[in-house]
Amino acid sequence: MAYVLQVDFKMNGPFGEEMAEAFSDIARSINEEEGFIWKIWTESPETNEAGGIYTFETKETAETYLVMHTNRLADFGITNVNAKILAINSKLTELNKGPV
Repeated sequence: MAYVLQVDFKMNGPFGEEMAEAFSDIARSINEEEGFIWKIWTESPETNEAGGIYTFETKETAETYLVMHTNRLADFGITNVNAKILAINSKLTELNKGPV
């Protein structure tokens, strides 16, 4: 069963193209994480928020990634991280064209 990891946090930028340029190395490194399937990057310059929605092969790989990611964010001075790990209902997700 696959799992979704939803993460968001306050951030003062960069956003948009600047964010894409600034975080491209981190984005590439995420592809190498154990159990990683895909990620959607999220941002809201209006509310100074960023984050992402990830899928992982197992709950354990999502939990392991969350610990590493929370520590990495703390290195950037971001300490108030909201996160949830939820199981994916594959049958219903496929009906709605979800990439699972």
